[in-house]
Amino acid sequence: MSPRSASVNEELRRRSRERLLQAAVELVSERGYDATTLGDIADRAGSARGLVSYYFPGKRQLVQSAVHRLMHRTLQEALDREPRSEDGRERMARAIDAILGLARDQPVLMRQHMAGLLQAEGFVQCPEQRHLSELLGATVAAYGSTQVTADYPMLRALLMGAVYAALVPGVPMKVPVLRAELFARYALEWELGVPPDTDPSPDAGPDRGSQDPHGARRADLSRFFETGPAPADDQPQRPDAAGR
Repeated sequence: MSPRSASVNEELRRRSRERLLQAAVELVSERGYDATTLGDIADRAGSARGLVSYYFPGKRQLVQSAVHRLMHRTLQEALDREPRSEDGRERMARAIDAILGLARDQPVLMRQHMAGLLQAEGFVQCPEQRHLSELLGATVAAYGSTQVTADYPMLRALLMGAVYAALVPGVPMKVPVLRAELFARYALEWELGVPPDTDPSPDAGPDRGSQDPHGARRADLSRFFETGPAPADDQPQRPDAAGR
């Protein structure tokens, strides 16, 4: 068997990391943060347990990276949804609806994420967080901001506050109420984005409203993680006529 090329090894490492991110999202959604161990995540991903520490310093960093990936890809999907729009107001509305939708559909995961952000390490600097930041910054710019470096942190703070308000135990606020407040803040018409009860996402359907025991909607999130089959040239190769 010929040795793997550097590019194949790099692709295999990337896919291993993707499987860990997906497993973290699934397990924390199903069981909660405290009931999920790094060993559980490695087992779900089909990875060696020691591989987790190769990619992530600890569980908190892994889970935060996984949620930032989910947020980034959910936002990207909303912005790219047909009919595509370059209108800044429509894109801002879609961004707000995408993040509020995660609070509605993945309450356990998002509650744990918000709690993690209040820990000493705060935001974990990782590729997933940077991608989310860049996409939200671009949304602010498309909306018409001339001071993105000031207006992006404000949008981020408003969205975080809305997610927190939707998820605080005992006294949660309803997502449509929070949506109305954010839309008023950015002078957006209610019909923009995805008004409540008109969600066209790929998970919409007759059983979309079903929930697991923790209150999270059952949804296939695999489309947000690139965990496809190994590259073709990683398959066993037959020796040639010269025995190579």
